[in-house]
Amino acid sequence: MGGYNTWTIAQARDKLKAREITSEEITLSCISAIDDADALGAFVHKTPDKAVDQARSADLLLKQGDAPSLCGIPLGIKDLFACEGIPTQAASKILNGFKPEYESTVTQNLRNAGAVTLGKVNMDEFAMGSSNETSIYGNAVNPWKFSDKALTPGGSSGGSASAVAADLCLAAIGTDTGGSIRQPAAFTGIVGIKPTYGRCSRWGIVAFASSLDQAGPMCKSVRDTAIMLEAMCGFDQKDSTSSERSVPNFEAMLTGNIKNKKIGIPREYRLDGMSPQIESLWKDGADMLRYAGAEVVDISLPHTKYALPAYYVIAPAEASSNLARYDGVRFGRRAKLNAGESITEMYERSRSEGFGNEVQRRVMIGTYVLSAGFYDAYYNRARKVRSLIKKDFEDVFAAGIDAVLTPTTPSAAFELGKLETADPVEMYLNDVFTVTVNLAGLPGISVPAGLNSEGLPLGLQLIGRPWEEGDLMNIAHTLESATGFVEKPVKWW
Repeated sequence: MGGYNTWTIAQARDKLKAREITSEEITLSCISAIDDADALGAFVHKTPDKAVDQARSADLLLKQGDAPSLCGIPLGIKDLFACEGIPTQAASKILNGFKPEYESTVTQNLRNAGAVTLGKVNMDEFAMGSSNETSIYGNAVNPWKFSDKALTPGGSSGGSASAVAADLCLAAIGTDTGGSIRQPAAFTGIVGIKPTYGRCSRWGIVAFASSLDQAGPMCKSVRDTAIMLEAMCGFDQKDSTSSERSVPNFEAMLTGNIKNKKIGIPREYRLDGMSPQIESLWKDGADMLRYAGAEVVDISLPHTKYALPAYYVIAPAEASSNLARYDGVRFGRRAKLNAGESITEMYERSRSEGFGNEVQRRVMIGTYVLSAGFYDAYYNRARKVRSLIKKDFEDVFAAGIDAVLTPTTPSAAFELGKLETADPVEMYLNDVFTVTVNLAGLPGISVPAGLNSEGLPLGLQLIGRPWEEGDLMNIAHTLESATGFVEKPVKWW
């Protein structure tokens, strides 16, 4: 169908406005690619008829010459966002058959900007996971391959990452609670940004950890993230944590000029046993920014070593509270009440049958740390550590640092099936470079920066000042240009 699905948002937007192509043609190209890619498990609820109708409406607006920013651009939607009349399951058995009668604010903003929605993409159940293996649909697969091994696309936004990397859509949206946009972006060779907490409304997104969750775009280029993020953002009266700050023209801020910007390299992110290839990539990234005119300086974020344990106290605690509503009565799938069975037993079976193992594990951890006798020992202590981590970043930004450069992940994509045999803590270590950003409420972006010796993509992360996504994306745009990363997975699916 013409290969239009391989275009970036910026390329498609310009050709659509020049009337060189129609949205319907691009959309049909994406639908054809999706139909040919069932082996990837990326799309779990396809909506081709809706997409074509939306594309035709977009073409009418384009013909009139007054089209909004994303008019006619086909996107994938993570299964965590409520979309009116479309199944929204959070990849969980407990929400089987749920079709909301309302639209999330982020997806409504995208629709207002003229975007075309192709359907729902795969994810870890309730966004709890780093490999997409906790999904009720079965895992999504990374379009990149090493030998004959099936690799994870990362999690929890693994379906979004796989779909974008395989050119099934022009871009997708994900959510990031501890790295769930940035880690899969790094594993699949695409760009993903988690904006400042409060930049995007959380209304209509199935909640995991309310003080950490944030929506963001997953795209083929930094420019595309700038175009898409601007459309997603904005104050929402339905979300008390959303910001009333004005949303700038992020794309206009991609000047490529980073002269005299100060880039911090945190010594605490140099982990024992870190892959030499990751270490080398990090050094090369710093050199590229230096050659582009930035000043690269060593910095200290002393409380980094406590971030992962603090995160895995706070996030499960909030999850246990948020997921309490799924009891088979207020929300969610209800187990059949057997003769002689109490309502409490029905609650227990509804939850044990409806939630997968990882969700149950995190709910139990969260309930434990919030219980009497352990609240102060665990939860309150973790909150204090969170404040110290935030203060670390405030101190380096106050000292003139404009952005912090780190690896995105401690390794390239790993083989699927690891979840079944690995210690859960080993899986949690995938978030070691990303959770600080969520704990501090900062913007963070992952940019593909090279391939490892096995030919798999590796990403570098830039962490920015709060509310300075435009500046952050400009630095990321400069890094993207310097790396010259254009590699794509070889099609096998």
